[in-house]
Amino acid sequence: MRYTEAKEHTPGRLHELFADPYHAFDNDSHERQLHIRVMLYLLAIRPIHRELFTLRVIHGWENGGCEPADLKFAEYPLSDINDLRQAADEFSAAMKNNTAFPETAGSLLAKPLNDAMADAKADGQPLDDETKARPARWPSFEGGLALYTQFKMYHRLVYGEDDAYRSSQCRTSQGTREIHEFHLEEGEFAFLTPPGRHFATEKTLLILHESQLEPLKRLLIESAPLFELA
Repeated sequence: MRYTEAKEHTPGRLHELFADPYHAFDNDSHERQLHIRVMLYLLAIRPIHRELFTLRVIHGWENGGCEPADLKFAEYPLSDINDLRQAADEFSAAMKNNTAFPETAGSLLAKPLNDAMADAKADGQPLDDETKARPARWPSFEGGLALYTQFKMYHRLVYGEDDAYRSSQCRTSQGTREIHEFHLEEGEFAFLTPPGRHFATEKTLLILHESQLEPLKRLLIESAPLFELA
């Protein structure tokens, strides 16, 4: 198992702000709303102002399905709240008109999985279709632990999670990223942020299911007066 590819429940940027970030967003936490606004300012507003922020809206998995090839996405660079409104409007229009959701070319899991397994086979590692079909077996080959970590994140964002917050670290195609995952009454989403000093110069990625676009838009609009976000 390649433990350097990903680590779950690791200290991240929010550990610098909160003594116990794993409970800072619980419903019974004191000053919970303040914690949410501080988190949004750090992980969303600052990179939006720097034009270092991308929204990734996922769709395609439904009714318990989670085939890697079925996971689709659309990406939007965000520089202000109007960019978020536009993304939400595109998905709302598709839903209203019963047309296909917006989709960006590319593969989040299927192609990287095929490539990693092909590399492992080329190195002499025997892999079968059962390994490909069962994500829990992906960590057995190089690159598989990172893909499994991302798979679990996407699955939780689509189908839900009990924990209000979790922090992980994972190797991605953009480099190592901190994963800050939230499952709140106000919305469910995850930030993939560059570690350390790279936070100020590299892009932050916000990932959410299409059903969470409107809740996130509402949360940011309600918070806008605090952030001077027009």
